[in-house]
Amino acid sequence: MDITKFVVSGRAQAFGDNAVYRGQLSRRLLKSRKTLGIATRNRGKYQKKDEVTAEQIRENPEYVRLLLLTSERAWAHAMSMRTAHMADAKGIAGRTRSHIISRIEKAAHTAEHLVSILSDSEDSGAKSTDILEAFAYAGMMRGAANFEKQSWEKCLKNYSVSHAIYSALKTSSADGETYKDLLSEIIDPSIQFAAYQLKTPRTVPVHIIARKAFPTSNSFLVDEINERDPSVLRQEDAESKQEAGVEDVPKTLAWRSREVRIEDAAIALAWKATLAAKEALTSKVASSGSIVPKELAGAYDDILTATQDAVDATKQALDELRGENVPQTDPRMQSLQITRTAVNFEMISWRVGRNRVLTGPHDGALEDYAELSKRELKKRAKAKDENKPREMKLKQKLNKLKERVALYDGALQNLEEAKALPGVPADEELTQRLEATEKYFTALKALSIARSHALTGNRRNALALLAHAHTLVQTSTPILTSPTTPNSPLNIQVSPTDLSFLESLLDGQVQRFRALVHIEKKLEENPPKSRVHPSVPLIDRLHEWPAEGVDLENLVEWPPKLPLIPGKPIFLDVAWNYIDYPGRRTEEVEEKKEEEEKGEAAKPAPAPQKRGWFGFGR
Repeated sequence: MDITKFVVSGRAQAFGDNAVYRGQLSRRLLKSRKTLGIATRNRGKYQKKDEVTAEQIRENPEYVRLLLLTSERAWAHAMSMRTAHMADAKGIAGRTRSHIISRIEKAAHTAEHLVSILSDSEDSGAKSTDILEAFAYAGMMRGAANFEKQSWEKCLKNYSVSHAIYSALKTSSADGETYKDLLSEIIDPSIQFAAYQLKTPRTVPVHIIARKAFPTSNSFLVDEINERDPSVLRQEDAESKQEAGVEDVPKTLAWRSREVRIEDAAIALAWKATLAAKEALTSKVASSGSIVPKELAGAYDDILTATQDAVDATKQALDELRGENVPQTDPRMQSLQITRTAVNFEMISWRVGRNRVLTGPHDGALEDYAELSKRELKKRAKAKDENKPREMKLKQKLNKLKERVALYDGALQNLEEAKALPGVPADEELTQRLEATEKYFTALKALSIARSHALTGNRRNALALLAHAHTLVQTSTPILTSPTTPNSPLNIQVSPTDLSFLESLLDGQVQRFRALVHIEKKLEENPPKSRVHPSVPLIDRLHEWPAEGVDLENLVEWPPKLPLIPGKPIFLDVAWNYIDYPGRRTEEVEEKKEEEEKGEAAKPAPAPQKRGWFGFGR
């Protein structure tokens, strides 16, 4: 039957306007009655309709929608009147208040009638989930009626039924977001307000209040809820509270030299989630060696969500105290103001840290335009060319620098918000640190802009920006001297290591661009007349005297190219005959002896010589 989904979708179509919602319900109710054949004819006499029975619901589920539309129309009528008379000078009182209560009473009575006929599952054919959703809807309507009557105990009891049912269905159903929205927007705030009127401490969480107020006499609800989520109604004693995480929530919050007590349960739970997310982020950064910046920045999502929840809970607590006309001098207001500054500063700190991660190593100080993704790294690993530089076009480099400048602007904007937090301007030390951090990011921004000028050939502007950035870093170095924990996630605190690295880098860049601007100025004053060797750089012609001047645009070959080198030069073969290497002489002697023996063996015997006439040689 999808009772909850039917109600939530109908309210969403009106976009929060209860008067519009009432008109939509009237038209849908007439259409439903025509479908069932029970609509009053035009200009016909009205006849009171019989109550819907379980047998009718089994025959046609449209009767369930008829009851829901009737209840919702009465509720929307009451809420529209409440909104219209909210700005009255006397408030909602007298006949208007009675009319509103009567309309909500009708809505609650219709919802309770739906529960009674659906509970007879044999005749109605309803499932256990449909009966649970009907109980939750009836509890929400009856709780709204008791809220208007200011019957806080009954209101808390009715809303606790809806809280328990929706909490159980949230974990066991696939459509958990719908139940979660109902809990956070309607049920939990009503339980908190009713508990506050009953003098319940703010440190008690909502689920504990709802669990204590839940009526355990209804065995059907207890069995069905325990079947879906036993932790919703589990009663905890003093020994098991620590295991369930009730007593391990932080009781105090430290900010600078002050420590304040957390009196609101929602703030305590949100701050506990923030501390847990901080520990998870620290362990992930310490365990992961090399990780892509985008993936590391994604790890900041949990802690940013937790800090945002803490900020929202603190703002809601402050709004409630202001609505009760609590003066600013009240200790509760003072504690909440300090808590507000602490949680907002924590959120801003992690925002700045996420931007620092996205800029790259050393906060983007290195001139690295190629940001490889995980897929590209795998491709290079397969191709075995990880060391091959990635060529990028000028437009891509400028876009990369533009992204970094946007990240630095975001960090600077967050720093401005931090300086405007309550209590921060009075803290001189913290203000000086924030201003020094602002100068650090301004220097990084100037460095990126200077590189964009250098890429487009405007070296003089680049030199001016680099000199400005170097001056900013030098002024912020004496202030940012507090060391940071190694392998800790980046946040608003800048380490002295990063600061000294940027200072040395800017010092070298300033010297380099001074030389380049000087060369450019000399070229403008004395342009080269003629070029004897237009293609050969000066470094390869140092043996020649440049009689006609030096071509400063052709000092070295850049980018360098790999020249051709002979694989086996001739002079090495010639040198072999004149150099005595160890062991070479012995081998040569043996080779000569072998050649001589072979030559003697192969040499033919000499022929007998002829003598002269008288027996002796001529």
